[in-house]
Amino acid sequence: MSERYELVLTCPKSLESLLLDEAGQLGLEEAREHVAMVRGFAGIETAYRLCLWSRLANRVLLVLARFPVSNAETLYEGVKAVDWSEHLDAGGSLAVEFSGRGAGIDNTHFGALKVKDAIVDRLRAQFGQRPSVDKDNPDLRVHLRLDKGEAVLSIDLSGHSLHQRGYRLQQGAAPLKENLAAAILIRAGWPRIAAEGGALADPMCGVGTFLVEAGLMAADVAPNLKRQQWGFSRWLGHVPAVWNRLHAEAEERARIGLGKPPLWIRGYEADPRLIQPARNNIERAGLGEWVRIYQGELATFEPRTDKGQVGLVVCNPPYGERLGDEASLLYLYQNLGERLRQACMGWEAAIFTGAPELGKRMGIRSHKQYALFNGALPCKLLLLQVRPDQFVTGNRQGAEDRLVPQASEPARLSEGGQMFANRLQKNLKTLGKWAKQAGVECYRLYDADMPEYALAIDLYRDWVHVQEYAPPRSIDPEKAQTRLLDALAAIPVALGVPAERVVIKRRERQTGTRQYERQGEQGRFMEVSEGGVKLLVNLTDYLDTGLFLDHRPMRLRIQREAAGKRFLNLFCYTATATVHAAKGGARSTTSVDLSKTYLDWARRNLSLNGFSDKQRLEQGDVMAWLEADRGEYDLIFIDPPTFSNSKRMEGVFDVQRDHARLIDLAMARLAAGGVLYFSNNFRKFQLDEMLAKRYKIAEVTGETLDPDFARNPRIHRAWHISHG
Repeated sequence: MSERYELVLTCPKSLESLLLDEAGQLGLEEAREHVAMVRGFAGIETAYRLCLWSRLANRVLLVLARFPVSNAETLYEGVKAVDWSEHLDAGGSLAVEFSGRGAGIDNTHFGALKVKDAIVDRLRAQFGQRPSVDKDNPDLRVHLRLDKGEAVLSIDLSGHSLHQRGYRLQQGAAPLKENLAAAILIRAGWPRIAAEGGALADPMCGVGTFLVEAGLMAADVAPNLKRQQWGFSRWLGHVPAVWNRLHAEAEERARIGLGKPPLWIRGYEADPRLIQPARNNIERAGLGEWVRIYQGELATFEPRTDKGQVGLVVCNPPYGERLGDEASLLYLYQNLGERLRQACMGWEAAIFTGAPELGKRMGIRSHKQYALFNGALPCKLLLLQVRPDQFVTGNRQGAEDRLVPQASEPARLSEGGQMFANRLQKNLKTLGKWAKQAGVECYRLYDADMPEYALAIDLYRDWVHVQEYAPPRSIDPEKAQTRLLDALAAIPVALGVPAERVVIKRRERQTGTRQYERQGEQGRFMEVSEGGVKLLVNLTDYLDTGLFLDHRPMRLRIQREAAGKRFLNLFCYTATATVHAAKGGARSTTSVDLSKTYLDWARRNLSLNGFSDKQRLEQGDVMAWLEADRGEYDLIFIDPPTFSNSKRMEGVFDVQRDHARLIDLAMARLAAGGVLYFSNNFRKFQLDEMLAKRYKIAEVTGETLDPDFARNPRIHRAWHISHG
């Protein structure tokens, strides 16, 4: 066999150039970079060294042959032509991995079978014995890549992927692979910083992958020193003497490195469930004397700064996958930037993120950016120098009538963010005065007043509930995201509320039972008051909060008119109108809704105000319930959804199509002299003209809008209907 082999080192996409440099330093000759791999030539000693020392590669493949493939038969013959007796005992075991397609081979399983058959047939013809297949622990792992009509046939010297160092048996929800973490550290300059005696801190360390990889580099420990099983361990071409010498040299380097005074390497993690797994990983890596983990929120993160100590802050903040993550993530990145400016002056920082727009919100310019992939997710590595000349400055105006005093470093707003903050402060000054005089605790502060900032912002005492209207397709998604982040950054500044009291949701076009879909599981209810009653709202768990603010005037009207009357509330939701009717002295109330969840909420609203007797709650499809009911009512309120197709109802309810029948059914239950209030928020709604021939109808929309909704008169329409 030749003493010089072609070697292929595979790696995650975007690490090729780093791997090229590393492989060259480890002895790979004529190395060239390809997509997700590096190719070069070297002897067996270098191949072993690459397996042992590469921090970036996934696999080290030793190429046995390259040959053209035109169909399955030429694939079979090309593999069979190799003298497999030089690599595998006829009674041994093998596993085959096949990648690529073409030449009529479009199924990787079929391709792997043809490779396996060729190897087995060759050895059986020579020795009358055939190897078995063992996918988990074979004597030889064979790899064939089919690319543009050429087969590249290799044996895998590494065994399982080299990123699996063996120390991380416990991991968090979204861990970085070890070789990606190592690549980030190399890009961030950690080898240089470590050589200078610098420190390293990860304020969101999870199970400690960055910390362990940094410790292995600083202590000169080969990343795969503790691996027991290799792809070459039972390969017939294995040269144990060479391997044993390299391994002994690596052990000696690790002994010397770990014997040095350890560098200051610290991690901080808010989730207490991850602390022990992280510590276990550190111990398994042999770095118990080098790396420390502490439990703590980002605000408690405190790097070492004594004796002029500087170093590298590295972290992988969450990116956000659910609607509503934008607010919490924005403030997390802002807090990270603030902490860096306050506690890490003179340090360097490396922020790895799948949301680079959020990275820009830290208030520190990145002097370098690298495009990387975390699996299939495109990400950015932002490199920062924590120095005043790199800070992004901004202006902050004092907010009028602050909801909650807040002392912190001035926020840095973009021009758009400052403009948005100015509008919020202007609205707060006007509407805040009205709300105080009217005794209103919850009101709409902003409703897409500036078209480019398509948000609805409601105040619930000292909480802010933000709904983002889904932007039209004509709007560039990146611009829409930038404006959203500008607005979210401005809200705490303009209103003086803590960032953790801002809740954001996205309001799509309503379909089906969207308003009933659960958004979260926090179960946190807040008590608010309105017109002398107490109501429960939940800002986090549902698309709507349990209180439709635009119906405030209608609820107060019902309270004024309810004395001595039998009140019926259809599509009652959380029965806030029913609470007002009971407060106004209604003789009895009946509330109907399809959702058990919201009827339970309604029961809590009634109990909160001391109402339980004579308050009837009915679960059912409103149309079917009306057809079956024989009661008589003096005051009826109907506020149906635009559209509903719940599994618990027959058919589909469409307010435009079905409202006339709904009103007729309800009017059949309305007592002489009674009043029915009908309302809905379908923008294109047209009341059936025939209804005016049967009943006395007057539109009262203008009388049911308070100042906080006066600039959006289409928020709903309402009618007063009676028998005439």
